[in-house]
Amino acid sequence: MKGVRGKSQVIEAEVLIVGGGLVGATLACALDAAGLASIVVDHADPAALIDAGFDGRASAVALASQRMFSSLGLWPAMAAEAAPILDIRVSEGGSPLYLHLNHHQMGEDPFGYMVENRVTRRALFERLPRLPSVRWLAPARLAGLTRSSSGVEARLADGRRLTARLVVAADGRASAVRRDAGIRTVGWPYRQTGLVFTLGHEVPHGNVAHEHFLPSGPFAILPMTGNRSSIVWTEKRDLAAHIARLDEAAFLAEVERRVGDFLGRLEVLGPRWAYPLSLRFAETALARRLALVGDAYHAMHPIAGQGLNMGWRDVAALAEVLAEASRLGLDIGDVHVLRDYQRWRRFDNLFMLGVTDVVNRLFSNDIRLLRWTRDLGMAAWGRVGPLSRMSMRQAMGTLGDTPRLLRGQPL
Repeated sequence: MKGVRGKSQVIEAEVLIVGGGLVGATLACALDAAGLASIVVDHADPAALIDAGFDGRASAVALASQRMFSSLGLWPAMAAEAAPILDIRVSEGGSPLYLHLNHHQMGEDPFGYMVENRVTRRALFERLPRLPSVRWLAPARLAGLTRSSSGVEARLADGRRLTARLVVAADGRASAVRRDAGIRTVGWPYRQTGLVFTLGHEVPHGNVAHEHFLPSGPFAILPMTGNRSSIVWTEKRDLAAHIARLDEAAFLAEVERRVGDFLGRLEVLGPRWAYPLSLRFAETALARRLALVGDAYHAMHPIAGQGLNMGWRDVAALAEVLAEASRLGLDIGDVHVLRDYQRWRRFDNLFMLGVTDVVNRLFSNDIRLLRWTRDLGMAAWGRVGPLSRMSMRQAMGTLGDTPRLLRGQPL
C-alpha cells in the first residue's frame, strides 16, 4: 500500500483521521488525491452506516461540494440518486409574499443536489478500500492518543499502534479528540427539535426547494428523486416530543396541515427521526498537531441546509493547505502550516453560524410587526439583483475564496 506501512502492530501514515463519516471519509479521499497517506479510524461498522434504518436523512450537496465529489471521482456513484435543486422558494406561513430564487439567474447549473446520506456514505465506503494511500480501520476504537512536538501516536483498543504527523478530529459534535485536547466550545441549545423523514406525494415537486417559516421554526420541503421530498421540520422541543409519538394517521394529519395541498396526496415513507438542535463552535480549530473539521469544529442550525457543506469546505481547505505544505517540504503538522487552514475557514464558519442563528431567531416567533417586516423584506430581497445573486452564490457554495476542489480543480 503506497504511503501507508503496516509493521507488526504499528501502522504509519502522514495523517490520522478520527471519524470516518461523511466529512472524515471525504478528507481521506482528498488527501489521497494530493498524495498524502492517511489512516481513518471509526468505531462504527460501515455496513450499518449505509442501512436506510440507520440514517434516513438526505442532505443538500451544494454545487461547490458536488464539484469536489466529481473531482475526487465520487460523483458517478451518487449521480443517479441525486435530485437537482433548480429553484428555492422561501415564504412565511400563509403570506402571499415570498422570496423566489431561480438557478437560471446564475447560469445552467443547479443550486445543488439532494442526496440521501446513505448514498453518499456508500460512494465513500466503496471508494476508500481502493485508494492506495488510505488505511481504513472500521470498526475500530481509539483507546489513547498522544500528541508531541515530533508527531502523533495512537493506540487502538485491540492493541494496534498508529503513528502520524497530524491528527484530524472528524468525530462529530461531541468530539472526544477535541475534548481531550482541552479545546473549549461556545454555543447554546435551541429549544427546538428537528423532525426528519421522507414524504411521498402525488404531484411532482418540480425540483423546487421550499422553506416555510412557521412560529415554531422552519419547515423545509426538499426535492428528492421521484415523487419524494425530504422533510426537515423544526418544532418546539416539548411539542416535537408529542408529535414524534403520534400514530401514523395522526402524524400524517399534522404534516398535511403544514404542507398544504400543492403536492397532492401525501404519504410518510419509512421511519421518522428526531434530533435536538444546537449551535456549537470551537474557540480554536487547532492544537498541537491537531486540526478540527466538520461538526467537531462547528455545529449549526439546519435552517439553510449548509451544515454538512461547511464541513466539506473545511475538508477542501485543509487538504489544499496540507498538499501545498507537503510540496514545499514543510512539516504538515506544524502550527504555522495549520494556521493557514484556520485563517481560511474561521470567518466563513462564523458568518454562517451567525446567519443561521439570527434568521432562526428572527422567524421563529409570531410577533405581528416582525412578521410584516419579514414578509416585505423577503419580497424586496429577491428584487434587488446584487442581494439575490449573493444569496444564490451562498446556496451554491461559490461565495468567497473557495478552495480548488470546490471549483472542480485538482489539488
